[in-house]
Amino acid sequence: MPTDLDPVRTLLIRTGIVVLLFVLLIGILWLDRDGLKDQIDGEISFSDVIYFTMVTVTTVGYGDIVPVSSRARIIDALVVTPVRIFIFIIFLGTAYQLAFRQFTEIFRMAKLQANLKHHVVVCGFGHTGYSSVKELLAKGTHPDHILVVDPREDRVRAAGELGVVALKGDGSQETLLRHGAFLNNAKAVIIASGRDDTNALILLTVRHLNSQCRVIVSAKEEENVKLFRQGGANTIISPSTYGGYMLAAAVDQQYLADYLEDFLTVGGHVNIVEQTIGDKESGKTAKDFHPDVLLRVYRQGTILSPWEFQNGQRLEEGDVVLLFRPVPEGKS
Repeated sequence: MPTDLDPVRTLLIRTGIVVLLFVLLIGILWLDRDGLKDQIDGEISFSDVIYFTMVTVTTVGYGDIVPVSSRARIIDALVVTPVRIFIFIIFLGTAYQLAFRQFTEIFRMAKLQANLKHHVVVCGFGHTGYSSVKELLAKGTHPDHILVVDPREDRVRAAGELGVVALKGDGSQETLLRHGAFLNNAKAVIIASGRDDTNALILLTVRHLNSQCRVIVSAKEEENVKLFRQGGANTIISPSTYGGYMLAAAVDQQYLADYLEDFLTVGGHVNIVEQTIGDKESGKTAKDFHPDVLLRVYRQGTILSPWEFQNGQRLEEGDVVLLFRPVPEGKS
């Protein structure tokens, strides 16, 4: 997942640069203090050098301490003035990053949120949530139709850099999901906070607010899959369990894992497509989908054997089929 410097860390780094520049100037002017003249007492002390550095960099000076030698004037022109300009640029850039850019980003997010409809809400932007958003974007989902909710500021910024709508907050809070994520208008919710207990709270809140949207939950522990199912999740994905299946399969089968990854990702050479049979497709057999290959048929939630359709049994309106679809050359 991409990372970005925290605003506080950025501010500290830039402050450190400014301090180092001041220290460097103080050192240079102290070594050349004989080229400076104090109009009040005629003597240049270390505190006078610090004072002269500060007022010269931050203002045009007050005239109480002035460079009198040619070398001191050259230092003031070729060293102090560029440092003054550089520090001004640092302050201007910091103000833009911490204030203006943040304001414009908040305004942009608010505008996008107001237009959210039939969108996908992703609760949690860790490794699983990040991979989910990247795959949704790769499959053609518009960034404005994806909303990420995460309590961590760095993850919210990382999501915003992908172009999606990002919202900082707790995904289990009803107010945030209702008024911030517009859950009532969402078509699907992906819950991947990284903790099963947090996922369970988010699931209950989501189902309380929207009983119709599709909910996909990431489960870390296999024993919690049944609990998520009872809580109203449509699909439960256990990355650790599936990863174990892939690892075990790869022991004796060299290419199986690569082929399964081909199925799952949009950049593969083959895809599995889910399609609901409409009035036009009703009555078709497996051979009618060529070059697609019929893999599975669901009728009113019940799995039917695809071999029956290979032998001539016909599909009915409302059936859901899984099709093996080759990707045309040049598009994989």
